Amino acid sequence: MAHHFANGIPAHLSMWQRVREYAVPLSMIETATARRAVGDWAGACAAARIDPDLDLRAVRNRHGTDLVTRLRADLRRLAPDLLRWHMPRIAPDGRLRPGLTVSLTRYRVPGATPLQLVVRTPPAWADAGQRMALSLWEESGDRAPGHHPHPHPDRRFRLDLHRHLWDSGRSGELARRCGAHSLAPPDLPDHLDSSWAVASWAAEAELLLRAEGCPRGAFTVRLGARNRAVLELVAPDDSHVPTFRPLREALPPQEVAALPVLPEAAARALPDLELLRVGMVTADRLHPLVAAALTACGSVAATGSMTAYGSATATGAVAATGAVAATGAVAEPGSERAVGPVTEPSDPHRVECRGEVHRIALRDGVLTAVDHDPAQLRREELLVALGGPPLPCLRAIDAVHRNPEALPAVRERLGHGDVAGALTVVEGLLGPAAVLRDGPLREELESAAVRRIDHGLYRSGLADVHPDAATAGGANASGAGRSGAGHRPRLDRRTPPALWRKRSSRARPRTGQAC
Repeated sequence: MAHHFANGIPAHLSMWQRVREYAVPLSMIETATARRAVGDWAGACAAARIDPDLDLRAVRNRHGTDLVTRLRADLRRLAPDLLRWHMPRIAPDGRLRPGLTVSLTRYRVPGATPLQLVVRTPPAWADAGQRMALSLWEESGDRAPGHHPHPHPDRRFRLDLHRHLWDSGRSGELARRCGAHSLAPPDLPDHLDSSWAVASWAAEAELLLRAEGCPRGAFTVRLGARNRAVLELVAPDDSHVPTFRPLREALPPQEVAALPVLPEAAARALPDLELLRVGMVTADRLHPLVAAALTACGSVAATGSMTAYGSATATGAVAATGAVAATGAVAEPGSERAVGPVTEPSDPHRVECRGEVHRIALRDGVLTAVDHDPAQLRREELLVALGGPPLPCLRAIDAVHRNPEALPAVRERLGHGDVAGALTVVEGLLGPAAVLRDGPLREELESAAVRRIDHGLYRSGLADVHPDAATAGGANASGAGRSGAGHRPRLDRRTPPALWRKRSSRARPRTGQAC
């Protein structure tokens, strides 16, 4: 049965509902799956908008054939669309967490520097297209890319202990690892809500500590920007299931920072499971590998039908995203999974014009007033150009071109990098032969194109920081800019908001990991 919320829908569930609708479209999943099925891992990555920064020949020359064999096997098992599905995201838009390096797996070769297969997200100023990069990182750090803000793998966001979130061969482990079978959780520390997978913390902490070489011991869980829970994994002996408890004695901040951190994928509940349980999404809207894993364990039983609350939620979400175009020229149900070839509408939009009800529909690839003679429309458009009042039909068409009700759906797709899906919506609404007029719709499309240039500059290494940040307080009295490697620009009104948030936040102590 779907849960009911007394104070409305939780913000994080609304965000994940939009992410599941727009971030990984069906066309991406189908193309990436087809390429992966024939062993084309590079083609699968291209379909999922992941740039492989890998040269297998150079890796073989540097690290040997055995490592390349293991790496190639992992790349063929990699489901890049599934990886994008489970990547960390930020509120409120649900876009990829910027400037992040996530470890996927580790390679330990005797007598050689350990390597990690990592995926990186670009900084916030260069995140147009929501593209990611796949590369190898040496734990010595000597070959880390200098243009990435955080080239070292993040301890909090790591997937090397959660291969089921990106490995197509182990995706069936999802139900067991996400706590779909969990019993009643232990006492929640600090009054945590249902978004925390507390019931799985003990098992996940055992895997974490074992990977760090400690069968038992203390670990931390990041509960907030200034709040960490310091816990201890304990068990009477090896034959008992371990559990955790708060650490009995307080540790200095330096020692707390050095403790192993429970990855976010283990600390948080699986968003898909939450959405299914409250009825905000159905199993057919999930990634096929995720749906198959949850269906196999019966986790999605009785979630196909929504309660009255769930139905209202879905209706509100569709209205908020402009899923149904106001013109009636296209039925765009708010999901790329339903966007297909544009067809002639059977129920055109109707406008009251000069005492009659006229129809507006797509004809010959253009949205037009079908009840007006083409010659009459040309005369009316000429009168409008000379300053005369437009016909109600022409006003309706102009409003759809400039600011359609489907604009939120276009914005969501552009924000998540789905340019093809956004253009499909626009063509279905205005027609493939339409000429965009000045207005919010054209501004959104132009802005997306301009921001792609920033991403290209970042990828090429021509811009390490935001272009505006390079001049924010970086000029001296003579007007010469201080662009030294150690210079940090002064914060002022011209500083980008992303740089403000980064510089104003307290720096996290960086110390070695200890058991």
